[in-house]
Amino acid sequence: MRPAEPSSSGTGTVPAVASVQARAKPRRGLIDRPGIRFLFLAPAGASLLFGLYAATALLGFDVPPLADRLAASHGALMVFGFVGTLIVLERAVAIKKWWAFTAPALLGIGSLLVLAPLPTWIGRSAIVLGAIGLLLIYRTIWRRQAMTATAIQFLGGVNLVVAALLWLAAVPVAHLIPAFSAFLVLTIAGERLELARLSLRGSHPGRGLLWAALSLTGCVSLALSVPAYGYPLFGFALLWVVSWLFLHDVARRTLRATGLPRYMAACLLSGYAWLVVAGVIWLVGGAATSGPAYDAVIHAVLLGFTLSMIMAHAPVILPAVLRRPLPYRPIMYLPVALLHASLVLRVLFGDAWGMPSMLQLGGSLNISALLLFIVIAVVSAVRGPVDGVGRRPQKTSAPQIPSAPQKASAPQKAGA
Repeated sequence: MRPAEPSSSGTGTVPAVASVQARAKPRRGLIDRPGIRFLFLAPAGASLLFGLYAATALLGFDVPPLADRLAASHGALMVFGFVGTLIVLERAVAIKKWWAFTAPALLGIGSLLVLAPLPTWIGRSAIVLGAIGLLLIYRTIWRRQAMTATAIQFLGGVNLVVAALLWLAAVPVAHLIPAFSAFLVLTIAGERLELARLSLRGSHPGRGLLWAALSLTGCVSLALSVPAYGYPLFGFALLWVVSWLFLHDVARRTLRATGLPRYMAACLLSGYAWLVVAGVIWLVGGAATSGPAYDAVIHAVLLGFTLSMIMAHAPVILPAVLRRPLPYRPIMYLPVALLHASLVLRVLFGDAWGMPSMLQLGGSLNISALLLFIVIAVVSAVRGPVDGVGRRPQKTSAPQIPSAPQKASAPQKAGA
């Protein structure tokens, strides 16, 4: 979920790479064709659908019985198969190396193999290799330009490898949540630093965030080995990271803008708020591997934070990956509002107050919010580019119509 950035330094910025390609108009290779890239997204989509089906059943709705593997792999499917595949595919597109595309393929296919009637180690081994592939991608980015932001994202990738190895060793998914959370949070935090660094003062911008990232990664090991102390310390480190983001993220300024920049800022800041909720629960409540506290933290991170990031960056990232515009429209606020309102029902009333009906209602609306966003995104992509207020542009001059998305790139970058 990489934001658009005004950088041409080769640090893995998808929109920058895409714009250079558009100007040069090189001959497309096989891997650059939208249809081929869509094939890499297909396992992520399948993992999402399986994950949502599992969520529906786990909420207690009357659906056909779940296979044991699907029920036990719900969280891993969403992280490795869906979100992980999306993130790694975006990195592979950024560096444009053929070998890099094996990483998202291994993550996506491995997640589906886990559900197949095969030994589970086959799919889980593929996931481990895909996670290691992400580290190799970051190594390539680092060699092009060594930056603190890349180091923080690399730490996120390390946590993904840790989670994959532990799952291969049959560690229950409930104990992998700190590693999952560190992967997702540090990936986004590193990207946000790349945008904020131009406004930071001092000779070492981002040093505070790097120390927080190192602390968060270290606390993952503590949470696994000494849960009584590790989880509260992990919660403290998470709050440290979020505090830095709240203080320095450009989203605080672009929230006063209009259109896409304001939409992205609203998604980002609301996502950070859910990280605060998770951090406080871990800090105060300690280890949470079952029960209401567990449900609250995993959905605060995996839904409140992660889905907010996906919804924020989809209009920028998907066009770069699939080479098809995904114009922003104000109706995109609807699934965002539904997501956060349903999480309040689920976490505050369902989990905190022990109201099963609110837990079930909030969970069902969580699923509805994600599906609604997908429908809106597909319709927006099919309808094509829009002008600044969300209307389709008038066909007054044929040469001017194709250039509209390029002209909109500046505010998109500002809003990232």
